[in-house]
Amino acid sequence: MNKTFKEGIEKGAEQLAQSVRETLPKVQFNKNGYEIRTQVLDMAKQFTEFEYSNKWNGWEITSKRDPQTGEIVNKVGMPEIPGVDQVLETAEKFYDFINNTKK
Repeated sequence: MNKTFKEGIEKGAEQLAQSVRETLPKVQFNKNGYEIRTQVLDMAKQFTEFEYSNKWNGWEITSKRDPQTGEIVNKVGMPEIPGVDQVLETAEKFYDFINNTKK
C-alpha cells in the first residue's frame, strides 16, 4: 500500500472519529445537595452584589437650609452594605423557590 494513501486513510478516519465524538451527548452527573446549595448561595451572593451596585448608582445628596440657624445641612442617603445575613436570606428565598415552598 502506498504510504501517502495509508496516511490519508488514517487522517480521514481520525477526522471521522473526531466528528462523531463532537456529536455524541455529553455525560453529566447529577449534583449532590452540597453542590446545589453552594450554587444557590453563589447565585444569592451575585444577586445581592448586583442589587447593591444598582442602589449605589442611585444614592442621593440633599442640601437644605436649617430655618432656625440658617446653616446648610447636607444629608447623604447611601445604601447599606449587604452582609452575610442578607446574602443568606436571599439564598433561602431562592432555595424555597426551587423547592416550591412558601413561608
